[in-house]
Formats: sequence, structure tokens, C-alpha cells
Amino acid sequence: MQHVDALRATLPESTKDLRLNLSSVLGGEVLSAEQTWSVALTAAYFLRSVALRDAVLADAREKIGEGGVADAQAAAAIMAMNTVLYRSRHMIGKESYHHRRVGLRMNRMAAPATSKAQFELCSLACAALAGCEACLKSHEESVLKAGLSEEHVHEALRIAAVLNGVATAADLRETA
Repeated sequence: MQHVDALRATLPESTKDLRLNLSSVLGGEVLSAEQTWSVALTAAYFLRSVALRDAVLADAREKIGEGGVADAQAAAAIMAMNTVLYRSRHMIGKESYHHRRVGLRMNRMAAPATSKAQFELCSLACAALAGCEACLKSHEESVLKAGLSEEHVHEALRIAAVLNGVATAADLRETA
């Protein structure tokens, strides 16, 4: 975790809680190391924080391999698209939109390089970051159907939440 630790050390003292939380969620015991770092990398890509992305990628690559990196990129990009569409349809609130064909390609979700469960955990993290209720519910259900537990879901959400805070903290250090 050398690169993430280096980033963590540059965060302002006012964000000490985030520095501590980052270590905690990346060293958790519920998710495997591969799941943890895949979720973290996907969240970092989704958040578009260059400093965070670069640090997480440098530490994650060895743990998740090139297939894991590619899945993290795919999950972040697909969910950037999906959360806009599904959140918007949900917020409009008209049943008529739910009967319309989505017509967007998402083949990687069905055939990830890693595993369906891991890809769904990564997608769940993005859904949380985007605040998309429909996507959250859908991906939580898929994670559970893939054989993981609510503890796995909870840990993925914790990672997404902390990385969101760290992305903000990293921006703070650049404006100080």
C-alpha cells in the first residue's frame, strides 16, 4: 500500500479521520484483497480524482492483475453511463419510462474478466457514489445472487464512501 500511504500522508491534518479510515477499509477482513482493491480502483476511476486513481492503481495492479484493472475501468465507465440513465428515469417517476427499451450495450457486465460477483461489487460502489437507488438495489441483489453476503455489500459501500471522502481531501491539499 506504498502509493496509497504516500497519498494519505499528503492529506491535510483536518482530514485525519479520512487518513485513518482509508487504512481501515483497504485492510478489511470481509472482502478478499482482490475484491477490496477492485472496488477501490473502480471507485477511484469513477470519482475522476487523478491523484487517488494513480495511487490506488499503482498498489492495486499487483493484487488484481490486468483483468481486474480492465474490469475496474469497464465497471466505472458503464456505471457512469447507467447511473445517469436509471437515476433520471427513477427521478422522473413516470412508469412509462420504465417500459422503454434501454438500448445501451453492457456486455462486460455479463462476461467480466474476473468474476460476476467482483464486477457486481464494483458496480455497486459506483451506484452508491452516484446516488442511484435503482442501480443500488439491482447490484445489491446481483451481489447476493452471486453468493456473497450483506457484509460484502456493506464493505464495498464503506470503501466507496471513504474513497469519496479521500478524493475531496486530495483536492483540499491542492487548494491549500
